[in-house]
Amino acid sequence: MTSKDYISPNEFLPALPPGHSIDRLFPHNEESSRLLVSCIPADYSASRIARAVEDCDAHLLNLNITADGEQLDNRVVVELRVSHRSPLAAARSLERYGYEVLDVEHDALAGDDIAADRIKELMHYIDL
Repeated sequence: MTSKDYISPNEFLPALPPGHSIDRLFPHNEESSRLLVSCIPADYSASRIARAVEDCDAHLLNLNITADGEQLDNRVVVELRVSHRSPLAAARSLERYGYEVLDVEHDALAGDDIAADRIKELMHYIDL
């Protein structure tokens, strides 16, 4: 293999102007959470992952393959962003489909201003 045969994965990424970050491509969403999932290459299917997420009444917002290497026993690692504030239901559904959930990330509800505003609105309607 010569250097001409090697294709850098960065060749296909859009060039960002100076001062911009990748966050513009995948902006933060208050109503979402992230999961890191792995599987063997033969079991990888984007449509199957989407179906597993939709089984828990969520939408798949992003799906990015992040790693596929020998250091991970040749497993495919996929980063998902789903439209639920809590990733626990999506994680359980993905595990039922045979995927291994490595990590989850979400905004905590305890200090969340949006959740507090919604609770105040609900209490207002209950008091009526």
